[in-house]
Amino acid sequence: MMAPQRPRVLLADDHLLVAEALKSLLAPEFDLVGVVEDGRALVEAAGTLRPDVIVADITMPHLNGIDALVQLRQRGDHVPVVFLTMHRDASFARRALDAGASGFVLKHSAPAELVSAIRAALEGKTYLTPQLAAEVFASMKQGPQLDGGSLGALTPRQREVLQLAAEGQSAKQIASTLGISPRTVEFHKYQMMEALGLHTNADLIHFAIKHGLVER
Repeated sequence: MMAPQRPRVLLADDHLLVAEALKSLLAPEFDLVGVVEDGRALVEAAGTLRPDVIVADITMPHLNGIDALVQLRQRGDHVPVVFLTMHRDASFARRALDAGASGFVLKHSAPAELVSAIRAALEGKTYLTPQLAAEVFASMKQGPQLDGGSLGALTPRQREVLQLAAEGQSAKQIASTLGISPRTVEFHKYQMMEALGLHTNADLIHFAIKHGLVER
């Protein structure tokens, strides 16, 4: 008699030690089909490896986890995504859930909560760490997150440009990465400054750090 097939997990985290720890945590119950270190690699690997569930960090190089999820959904990929993050701020959980995440777990709670969150995601349910649940539900009752100086004021493409700029890429490098012209990159920067009420490139970078697009 064949053993039942174990759920296939794709892991996205740019911290090698975290990835190693998660491998041993997941090994008894899941098959780890791949480990990637940035959001672009995550989107690509999801298409080629077809995992049953993705466990992803939020703050990752090149493309953050939430915007990677947005790209997956835009191309019609509905694989469940569970975020595992250091960000203890309810606004991150709210952004993740609004983007279509199936779970939100804090890294220090991973041993106790991650396997439960993955099981819930595979059953089509949503898992939210109890530490943030009350705050997130209160925020949802207040309606959409529409505060002016927030990431919600930016388009997905603008957020991509912002993250790459905050990582230190020049307009030419960003243009090459995204397949657009340097002039378009500069136009996106100008539009972001207008939308967010910011005045300099340094202001944009501080904004990106504050909202978890890049690490401090």
